[in-house]
Amino acid sequence: MKRIGVLTSSRSDYGILLPLLQGMQDDADIELKLIVFGTHLSYTHGYTINQIEGDGFRVKFKVYSLVMGDTQESVASAIGLTQIKFASFWAEHKHEFDMVVCIGDRYEMFGAVSAGIPFNMVFAHIHAGEITLGAIDNIFRHAISHASTIHFTSTEFYAERVRAMIDSPIEVHNVGALSLDSLAKMKLFTVSEFLGKWKIDLTKRPSVLITFHPETLSIGNNEAYANILAEVVLDLTRQYQAIITMPNADSEGDMIRMVLTRKLSGHEHVSLVENFGTKGYFTAMKYARFLVGNTSSGIIEAASFNKYVINIGNRQNGRICSTNVMNVPIDHKAILGAIEKVEALGDFTGENLYWNGGASALIKNVLKKYN
Repeated sequence: MKRIGVLTSSRSDYGILLPLLQGMQDDADIELKLIVFGTHLSYTHGYTINQIEGDGFRVKFKVYSLVMGDTQESVASAIGLTQIKFASFWAEHKHEFDMVVCIGDRYEMFGAVSAGIPFNMVFAHIHAGEITLGAIDNIFRHAISHASTIHFTSTEFYAERVRAMIDSPIEVHNVGALSLDSLAKMKLFTVSEFLGKWKIDLTKRPSVLITFHPETLSIGNNEAYANILAEVVLDLTRQYQAIITMPNADSEGDMIRMVLTRKLSGHEHVSLVENFGTKGYFTAMKYARFLVGNTSSGIIEAASFNKYVINIGNRQNGRICSTNVMNVPIDHKAILGAIEKVEALGDFTGENLYWNGGASALIKNVLKKYN
């Protein structure tokens, strides 16, 4: 039996990992050991460990490592504290794992993985090789790849980047985007269930799903960006209802949250939601007319819902996009112009280049065969 640890630090990575976790839990040849840390253990961010346990998973380990605040110093301190906490964790528990799955590009994940390097931990990195030139996450992602032994990518282009970047490019596997596996299996909320849970009527008027995270390489500009987005939302409410999910725990994330709350809270046609969970978020995406923001879910998942995405700003610069994504600057006029174009196009009917036939089964099989 393979003893496989899985690191999850936030609602966003848990939502992506969900189909893999379900596959591992149902596999008699795998002993799944969940390691939960970061914002999962923060009441400010919804204490989303409850969601994990509510989905039927046993949390084997909790590592408290969060530093509150959204300043650059807070982020740097959180990395340091995470490394210290995981140094003790790996020292005590390293022999309990044959390998540990990590995902993505978050600074919390970087802290946990980097602390495992002196212990020769075998890490398997999901979503390796991608590019987000507008965020410091780009650095963390590549650092995690260098600390990992097994690499899973969402396209062949990213697989080639990993092979060129690391010293031992043997275990590089293009499996597609893991989050897309959930779409085929997940029973989404009905309109009435969604209304009962979040008091948002998806039939009242057309919806726009909006998620905007800070550009962490443009510190100092995010307040202006948030104000521009808020003004765009106010214009949108003449025709649409805006469903806004709050930003990640990045530098200036709390500031963006405050701007959006101050300008939009209480508006009849605006809903501000801290955490939908995967099922709720995908339900909102299904019924949305289109998406606006700078989240990777718009680029990776929206095409599978036949939705167009207006990707604003530089956070996702460098990431490969399907033809449903329209990239525009964070400019009031440019965003409204893109919305007019998207409305004229109707539903997206093209392919999602991140689909490769089912990532969770491919990942699980590689992990089971690795010696």
